Amino acid sequence: MTRDRPVLVIGCGLIGTSLALALTEQGRTVHLADAVPTNVELAVSRGAGSADPVADPAIVVVAVPPSVAADVVTEMLRVHPHAVVTDVVSVKADLIATVERSPHADRFVGGHPMAGKERSGPMAAASRLFEGRPWAIVPTATSSPEAVRLVTEMAERTGAVPRIMDPLTHDRAVALVSHVPHVASVAVAGLLNDAPDGALDLAGPGLRDVTRIAGSETGLWIDILGGNAGEVRRLLSRLRDSLDDAIGALDDDPGALADLLDAGRSGSGLIPGRHGGASERLATVYVSVSDQPGELSRLMTHTGESGVNIEDFRIDHELDRLVGQAEISVVETNADHLVEALNTRGWTAHR
Repeated sequence: MTRDRPVLVIGCGLIGTSLALALTEQGRTVHLADAVPTNVELAVSRGAGSADPVADPAIVVVAVPPSVAADVVTEMLRVHPHAVVTDVVSVKADLIATVERSPHADRFVGGHPMAGKERSGPMAAASRLFEGRPWAIVPTATSSPEAVRLVTEMAERTGAVPRIMDPLTHDRAVALVSHVPHVASVAVAGLLNDAPDGALDLAGPGLRDVTRIAGSETGLWIDILGGNAGEVRRLLSRLRDSLDDAIGALDDDPGALADLLDAGRSGSGLIPGRHGGASERLATVYVSVSDQPGELSRLMTHTGESGVNIEDFRIDHELDRLVGQAEISVVETNADHLVEALNTRGWTAHR
């Protein structure tokens, strides 16, 4: 990116503020704007950039809800005639079809970082949110090579992995890997509203894994699902067929049930590893952690000293005890070494 010209981020939610933090940490000058002044104030307080107006940005990033993104993009192309404009919206076909009618479409390149949290807003932002995550780069039919280069370079500077694709391919893909999983998570979480007394006391990591993303903001997801309704509907119909198969197999067809379970195991193995490519086999190392200040930090330090890279981490608190159980996911070939290293340092660890 041209370092003598700033970046303007429109929208100080989770993604916009996280991007601003990542670019600011690398020495970029970032200016912030949002329809809600409090969001700008919070983002500025996080060190994400400046609230001052900017006259000639190199890049404008539109990080607003999908329902208004096209209008904001076309306005930014008009107001900033020398800027490349991109966005972070999770549905692309309709947006790009609208922007392509603009006389300035050569300066627009669609973007979609595949990163997020169940929490939203500037206070949930993190400068490393995009590290190792795919970032879809979705040009228009007339996007200039220079515009594509600048947006791709910006994504790379956040630690993301750019993937160039066309709008329809993008929307089909995100329906499969993001939108339908969200609906499935919401459907399972909705069952919990009718849970009998005491049932949720038995909840473990599996339920939390399945329902974690169900806590995301409702309004945003209404926009997302509505914007990709055709693809989501097609995949939900297939999912409904699988659920019908499972219901029918429960009574008297264990073979069909096994086929369904095996298909799920096979599909889960196709999910790429954290850095792309084939998924690596992971193992979980369980560690007892006292509920005292500094214990998690000490565990992280000792894990780092072992030389083993953490692929994922979570902690569950045991009922009625001031003890938690940390679950450290590592490449399977490193698990035994980590168990030995932690036990040597006084922890109680096992696979």
